[in-house]
Amino acid sequence: MTGVLYLMPNTLDFGVTLSESGGPPDLQEVLPLGAIRMAARLPCWVAENAKTTRAFLKRVNEVVPLTQPLQAIVITELPRANKGAPALSPGSLQTLLAPALAGQDVGLISEAGMPAVADPGAALVQAAHALKLRVVPLSGPSSMMLALAASGLNGQSFAFVGYLPVDAAARTARIRELETLSRRAQQTQLMIETPYRNAALLNALLNALNGSTRLAVSCGLTLATGWNRSDTVAAWKSSPSSIPNDTPAVFSLLA
Repeated sequence: MTGVLYLMPNTLDFGVTLSESGGPPDLQEVLPLGAIRMAARLPCWVAENAKTTRAFLKRVNEVVPLTQPLQAIVITELPRANKGAPALSPGSLQTLLAPALAGQDVGLISEAGMPAVADPGAALVQAAHALKLRVVPLSGPSSMMLALAASGLNGQSFAFVGYLPVDAAARTARIRELETLSRRAQQTQLMIETPYRNAALLNALLNALNGSTRLAVSCGLTLATGWNRSDTVAAWKSSPSSIPNDTPAVFSLLA
């Protein structure tokens, strides 16, 4: 008998200071109880960061007691990419899944939101399928889906494009390319940025996009201080909104 790879959702408050958010939300307000119960019983985890995963499990323990001491739970970190070498080779993937092949259930967790969605864990899920392991996704928050729903933009056709270039000229060119694509296909384009560059991306979008293009920003999703705004670029310019530089945000546009 082989184990199961469970895709465990995480909260969206990673890296947000408690003073701004009013403290992390109650875990039960963000994650279904079924996912919390599953997290409490899993003996093995694959994670981007062991320290933050232990912090997550401490929050789980406050709702549903862990079935074994935290110190006994095995947390293995996803390998980071080295220059000239892929982060996840077939051999390393099979090593990460060795507990499941030996009959133990394994949890895959991201730093925030759903694992394997805009997340390096996707390669592990693909490897699990290749090894004929059962893969079970658990319900939980996805910042992209929450932002899309809150935007009022086209939810029938959309694309997540990840991060835009840091270089100002390249970023502007990419924004205009995405606007042209959005107009031609009537497709919502979603993107993210590291929080400390939120303001820079918002300004770049406002400067590069046409006034009639709709721009939506979802900031601090699931937090008490979170907000959503969806408006034309012209309206954003005439009535500016400030955006914090240390709170995660999702940006969406529809031309």
